[in-house]
Amino acid sequence: MLEILFNVIAPVLICAGLGFYWAKSGRTFHMESVTGLVTNVGAPMLVFSTLINLEMELSTFLEFGLLAFYALLAFIVFGIIALKLLRWPVRDYLSSLIFPNTGNMGVPLCLFAFGEEGLAFALAFFTVHAVMQFTLGVYIASGSTSPAQLAKTPLIYAVIIALALKISGIPTPEWIVDTAKLLGGITIPLMLMALGVSLANLSVHHLGKATALSLLRLVLGFAVGMGLAEIFGLEGVARGVLVLECTMPVAVFNYLFALRYGRAAGEVAGSVLISTTLSFLTLPILLAYLLS
Repeated sequence: MLEILFNVIAPVLICAGLGFYWAKSGRTFHMESVTGLVTNVGAPMLVFSTLINLEMELSTFLEFGLLAFYALLAFIVFGIIALKLLRWPVRDYLSSLIFPNTGNMGVPLCLFAFGEEGLAFALAFFTVHAVMQFTLGVYIASGSTSPAQLAKTPLIYAVIIALALKISGIPTPEWIVDTAKLLGGITIPLMLMALGVSLANLSVHHLGKATALSLLRLVLGFAVGMGLAEIFGLEGVARGVLVLECTMPVAVFNYLFALRYGRAAGEVAGSVLISTTLSFLTLPILLAYLLS
């Protein structure tokens, strides 16, 4: 079991650690360019190539995407209740509770822990949360959004085109599949390096509130993941991916939106750093439970 845990966690820590070291050593890392590549090219191509080569039933993939949406709804309801009880501003802190790091950290972990089937489930979860973060997340932080924001999300088009090809049975030319797979291959390592660089550039402010927010995110995520897994009778890889993705730490994009729209950026930055640190410390226990 220890060898399995090491095989799962080590690649994530090494890649993120490389990004962390790169930033701390003073080397240039163009975060905006890398994020743009991942968001607009890498992730859409990874989702497209995974869907095109999907061996599981398409209905299973879509049903898991629906579970991701249910998880988001649960995060919203319980997040609002928790913030109201704590008397903290909902617009400042809700996104940190409802948008975990399902991409940079969740997707690689699910791949290393559960293989290609785990990757497919994780991408279904990530796609739903990525679309919602760039629509609902922007609305929460800014107070406004528009359909144009959704139209500018390449991930949407990648999913629509791939699903249309799968449902219609139209064969996809091999060169398109190979190109998508090649471009999608940049996603996971760049995600992890960007995570490391982001953590290296964050500083902890308002430690008490950031720690409380971090603990709330991880506990809420685990509770929702376990609850949904029990309600829908999930087993095996599907159960493991759902719980793992739900229990991910605060996503870095929450800090970027908080910074852009003036939403308690210091506390949110601290919650990203602290929750990620806590997540790495507790991952061996969580993975040992899910893989047992």
